[in-house]
Amino acid sequence: MFFDFEGIGSGDFERLILENINARAHFLVLLTPSALEHCDDPEDWLRREIETAVDTQRNIVPLMLEGFDFNAPAIASRLTGKLAMLKGYNGLPVPVPYFAEAMGRLREKYLNVPLDAVLHPASSAARQSAKAQQAAASTAPVVQEKELTAPEWFEKGFDAVDPHEKLRCYGQAILLKPDYADAYYYQGLTRHDQGDRDGALRDYSEAIRLNPNFPAAYYSRGCMRQSKFLMEGALQDYAHVIRLKPDFPWVYYNRGLAREWKKKDLDGALGDYNEAIRLKPDFADAYYLRAIIWEGKANYIAAIADFQKYLDEGGSSELVTQAEVEQRIRDLRKKL
Repeated sequence: MFFDFEGIGSGDFERLILENINARAHFLVLLTPSALEHCDDPEDWLRREIETAVDTQRNIVPLMLEGFDFNAPAIASRLTGKLAMLKGYNGLPVPVPYFAEAMGRLREKYLNVPLDAVLHPASSAARQSAKAQQAAASTAPVVQEKELTAPEWFEKGFDAVDPHEKLRCYGQAILLKPDYADAYYYQGLTRHDQGDRDGALRDYSEAIRLNPNFPAAYYSRGCMRQSKFLMEGALQDYAHVIRLKPDFPWVYYNRGLAREWKKKDLDGALGDYNEAIRLKPDFADAYYLRAIIWEGKANYIAAIADFQKYLDEGGSSELVTQAEVEQRIRDLRKKL
């Protein structure tokens, strides 16, 4: 059995996690209301794990925990591409009061099936990784009853529509589990949406204190600091995001903005926009901001090309209208 209990770094993702999926007969995917939140990103790890299990014809069993509904709008919108196939598998509801019964059905019915697909032997590194994750899980402290109820409150908060109800549920989750980093993070997002920037900043900071390897919390705190003109802190947060999630184009875009507008580091900003565009070739706003730098450097050919790319990608930045960009292109062509 392989379980990514402690978390495996991005550099080892394909070598260890995907290889272990290929080596296992069964693939269990735990579905809560928030489980598929990031799966609209083609590079999301959970999405790639599910796609690998589909491609290799594993015995896929969706385990549907309390509150999960394939037809909920927030979930249905993320079931694109191969993920749409999840609804077609024979899923197993796991009601909290009948957990033991559900696990019995899982063993006796869902996992007791023939598998015709060829299993690929795992490498020694993948096998060693599986043993290390098993050992970590087996030595983890016993989960207490209050800790079991905290995720239920978290999922209720995530699934709620009313922001006051969200805050109430996240607060209950934190009351039961004071070290619940995810609850602090999503509480911060809700406070941000409500206009409480200082409260959001405190929540992001607490989430990071509890989990120093939390790229989303660093990114959200960096954006918040940038909006409050705390540029040094924002740049530090973006550096942590890049360390933990180097393939995230938006962090380079925002760091470029911070460098360009407040630090006057045009070359650094140019490098960040280059990386954002490399990771996201249709990133219209990054083309626009890069064009501004090219224009300032009197590289009018490059500026025209980026302004045109902004238009081609359907750019609709709040910074500028398409008509204004078209006029800038005409003005730059006169300078050639």
